[in-house]
Amino acid sequence: MEVGVVFGNGGLPERTDKVMANAAAATAFTARDSTAPGGSVESRAICTDAPHGSVRGVEPNDAAFAFGPYRCHPYQRLLLEGETPVRLGSRAFDILVALLRKRGELVSKDELIAEVWPDTFVEEGNLRVHMTALRRALREQDGTSRFICTVPGRGYRFIAPVSECASRPAAASVLASVPSATGLPVSVTPMFGRSDFVRTLLAQLPAQRFITIVGPGGVGKTRVAVASAEAINGRYADGIHFVNLGSIMRAAEVGASLARALGIEPAGGNLVPRLVSQLMHRQMLLVIDNCEHVIEAIADLIERLLVGAPHVHVLATSREPLRSAGEWVRRLPPLYCPPKCERLSAAEAMTYPAVQLFVDRISASDEAHALNDDNAPLVAEICRRLDGMPLAIELAAGRVQAFGIRGLVAQLNEPMRLLSGGRRTADARHQTLSAMLDWSHRMLSEAERVVLRRLAIFPGEFTLSAACAIAADAGGSPSVAEGIASLVSKSMVIADLTDDVVRYCLLATTRAYALGKLSASGELDILARRHAAHARSEC
Repeated sequence: MEVGVVFGNGGLPERTDKVMANAAAATAFTARDSTAPGGSVESRAICTDAPHGSVRGVEPNDAAFAFGPYRCHPYQRLLLEGETPVRLGSRAFDILVALLRKRGELVSKDELIAEVWPDTFVEEGNLRVHMTALRRALREQDGTSRFICTVPGRGYRFIAPVSECASRPAAASVLASVPSATGLPVSVTPMFGRSDFVRTLLAQLPAQRFITIVGPGGVGKTRVAVASAEAINGRYADGIHFVNLGSIMRAAEVGASLARALGIEPAGGNLVPRLVSQLMHRQMLLVIDNCEHVIEAIADLIERLLVGAPHVHVLATSREPLRSAGEWVRRLPPLYCPPKCERLSAAEAMTYPAVQLFVDRISASDEAHALNDDNAPLVAEICRRLDGMPLAIELAAGRVQAFGIRGLVAQLNEPMRLLSGGRRTADARHQTLSAMLDWSHRMLSEAERVVLRRLAIFPGEFTLSAACAIAADAGGSPSVAEGIASLVSKSMVIADLTDDVVRYCLLATTRAYALGKLSASGELDILARRHAAHARSEC
């Protein structure tokens, strides 16, 4: 049997549009999608919240809870309606388990937040969002069942009769007979501009057991991985399992995270042999998200799984390749943006996925700012200046209520300050543009950080020789060439390999962030003088 693993977390400014398009072509992996000019919009819903481990206090031999037509298996992280798995986000699942463990009792909002989000500050609105998802999964909104009672201003109580039953045998039998997508996040918003990328990925997954989707933070790697997994749900006899590594900070936790996602008790000893043994004869897909900060540990684990479990497939997401044996890297580019054109019509603009995403997001928050022929060139400019990056576009759309579309264009001169206020339920690093770039910056070595901030002195494309002339110290340290190669691998610098002379650039948002670092370092003036002198020498 075969097992698939998925690991999980364009349009550009005009100066970098060709670079990214060529870079995507150089990987021999098509990135143009059906929402490029003349295409259609994708509307397939996918997951957005990743599993973060089992609820505290749940032991491997805990009983399952039976209520109405449902059975909840806490350790397996599985909810069944009859014999059919119910799709439920991980936070909503933890809320359900917490209520079942205290059935009949009032569970305050503070208790639920402490149980589901331990050691994390979240607002009450987060709880309401996931409670709504739980009620929807239990069909409470259609009036046919009633399990959870809201006590206004105080909390919630599980009021339906509950019985306990054996957990492991029942869950194992269902998992063996009913392939499922366990833990895949569910999104309530449409996805734009990725249909061809997903289609090509699906064509390659059967032949290539290990594929990593690589790209800069905020480009939508998790969304594409989950959409791909959703599209092939049912192909793997033992299902699809989603592992979010973004919620862990230590490499030592990697094995335990995978074990929990597979319903394997993580306690005690070296987990790798046990994981290999459990998966040796299984046919499944593992989707593993956010690998970059524990890259050595997860690369080693995947290699061992691929050798010891020959029918397991892995789909990973990372900001850089894992460089493991058998890995196939597919770089995800930003969304395509309209070229600069003062007479761009609304209809023409809406054939580009970056504009489609922006319009969808502003429509969700304020219908007063509809796209029209007058503002279409401004919207296109916003998308280009944000590199066609989905996260940046969503954050910008959230600011239209405050500044209007024309005012937003002017505010983009300071994107780090402007682009904040993301979804309250998103990971902290996806709530502001600076937090997302902080996460990537922390993954760099000190030498890489120095090279990155010095490259920010280039307002557009540059060659390796120009970078070495301007960014290197007098003694030749740090090694600019080595730094650029590493930064390209880590999706912080974009390389255009199509011409005889390779050209590089920073995404506009990355450059704005790096310029802040350059100014803080005290090197801005000397780098500006070097850049001016080099420009004069090239004339």
